[in-house]
Amino acid sequence: MRTVLVTGPGGAGRTTLAAATALAAAASGRRTLLVSAEPIPGFPSGTEPTPVTDRLDHARIDSGAHFRAELTELQQRASGVLDLVGAGRLDGEELTELPGAPQLALLHTLHRAAAGDWSTAGYDTLVVDLPPLGQALALLALPEQLRRYLRRLLPAERQAARALRPVLAQLAGVPMPAQWLYEAAARKDEELAAVQALVEDASTTLRLAAEPGPAAEDALRTARTGLALYGLRADLLVANRVLPRHSSDPWFADLAAQQEKCLGHWHDEWAPHVPVHEAAHLGRDPRTADDLAALAVPAPDERGQGRVDDPWWIEEEEPGEGEPGEEGRPSVLAWCLPLPGAVKQDLRLVRRGEELLLTVGPFHRIVRVASALRRCTVSGAALTDGILRVRFTPDPALWPRTS
Repeated sequence: MRTVLVTGPGGAGRTTLAAATALAAAASGRRTLLVSAEPIPGFPSGTEPTPVTDRLDHARIDSGAHFRAELTELQQRASGVLDLVGAGRLDGEELTELPGAPQLALLHTLHRAAAGDWSTAGYDTLVVDLPPLGQALALLALPEQLRRYLRRLLPAERQAARALRPVLAQLAGVPMPAQWLYEAAARKDEELAAVQALVEDASTTLRLAAEPGPAAEDALRTARTGLALYGLRADLLVANRVLPRHSSDPWFADLAAQQEKCLGHWHDEWAPHVPVHEAAHLGRDPRTADDLAALAVPAPDERGQGRVDDPWWIEEEEPGEGEPGEEGRPSVLAWCLPLPGAVKQDLRLVRRGEELLLTVGPFHRIVRVASALRRCTVSGAALTDGILRVRFTPDPALWPRTS
């Protein structure tokens, strides 16, 4: 399934452009599902896929309903523990949505589209209206992060012992509280794995929507770094609400000139790898299918070129002073990662065992060190021409020597 994730700076009209993308995909002959948290004028508002056109369905995310359903199910599964400690149950009517619920609801919806009950509906294209740009990048990194937390808090070797818990429960005469916890963790890990696979699939791309201007320019420059860190790839940058180039009105002409300057920067920075589409300002908010078609947003290609399988690569360097190479082991190795737009002051690196903790501005990622580098120590790092090079020196105590 071809997946297009639409995001952009707040107020850039990303929901409108997600709808325009979905309509374009359906018009090209592909059966398409559009998922959004915001209502779209003229589109059905049901939480289950509902037809919009012959080839386009729309489903709206209700994070409040999802939160109530999840917490009610959790109470049912943990009923033995709750009864054991004498806890009272919460009714669905008294449950109030908590912060973070919209993100979890969106992940649950992505799971339904990728591997749940919606995955068998035969959709060719999935278009998802994501939150604003910064929140969207954090959300796309969340499945990998949550799965790591689950592995650390509930390691597999402890879960393997769960077969003994029914026996222990009979001996103790009370239910074992940990049983439902491990079962719930296993289910969540399975769901998160499906969402992570969808995000990392080669047919998944981001489509960026932004209104030309200084604020959007800064946001997109920061986003380029985040996309590279997470190994994501954009297939299109849509410059929304572009004004006519020429006008006799001085105020209007100044605003159009500001947009034109910004568009020039975007074509220089993005166009070599990501096409830039200019969607004209209609003079009103798009409200009909004809209005959306007038934006002329291209349909996504059939296959796409999404996440890079491994954005890191290893290069061998000549050893520096105090780093003599020895027969039987390589010289200094550099683990390289392209980080366009990153600055040295915003970088932070921590090596912990077989993991590298990397912070670039507002973005964080923890990656496993490549197998060839685990017998090395970190001897430095440098950011040059947008490429981070982490230098590793072979550890004599760990690297086998030749006779």
